[in-house]
Amino acid sequence: MARKVKIPNHILKRLAREEHKRKRNTKDKRKYFLIVCEGEKTEPNYFESLKKDLPKGVLTSCRIDIEGTGRNTLSLVEESLKMKERLENETSLSIDKIWVVFDRDSFEPDNFNEAINLCKNSSPEIGCAWTNEAFELWYLLHFHFYNTAINREMYQKLIEGNLKPIIGEDYEYQKNSTEMYDLLKENGNLELAIRFATKLETEFEGRFDFANHNPSTKVHHLVAELFGLEKLIKKEDEDKASG
Repeated sequence: MARKVKIPNHILKRLAREEHKRKRNTKDKRKYFLIVCEGEKTEPNYFESLKKDLPKGVLTSCRIDIEGTGRNTLSLVEESLKMKERLENETSLSIDKIWVVFDRDSFEPDNFNEAINLCKNSSPEIGCAWTNEAFELWYLLHFHFYNTAINREMYQKLIEGNLKPIIGEDYEYQKNSTEMYDLLKENGNLELAIRFATKLETEFEGRFDFANHNPSTKVHHLVAELFGLEKLIKKEDEDKASG
């Protein structure tokens, strides 16, 4: 029987200190995001699937899939603040940042613009991942750059047009699909989508009539922050400035 080796106390103490420091550092780096979606299925399903690929140290309080009262963008922003307070009280966690996700849809322009400004003017600022017109624009940018106005009826046809040549002519886009994140991951390009969304952003630079920014999306800011890919947005901005 092998003799058990006794580790000196001073070494055990050092190892314990190092382990404690490692756990503390991991905890310090951990970030908590509250993601509040206007839609009940499409956006929450995407972010729920995305969670499994997040880097270590990023924990999300997502799958908070709600609709604003009366499908009102302003009430969604206000509800997110109440939700943050309730979750922090229930879990004793400190949420680092709130993100709200909503589309232009058929909201009145003033209501849509006011909700975005409310996020910007909140302290701390609420991340606002809005899209004009629909969240599906984010899907399309995984394949190509689109800078002409897209109405809601066109999204299904365009998504299918991008995916059918890859996965088969039988593919039909389902609005509330639970597999879109995986389909985009396998057949599209996330970094390309971030770059294209940033490029779209520059086309409306200096304009604050957000309801008229079609097509446009800010979802890339949320996704880039979750994955630590903010450098892609910065690089695109720098390339534009130098060009």
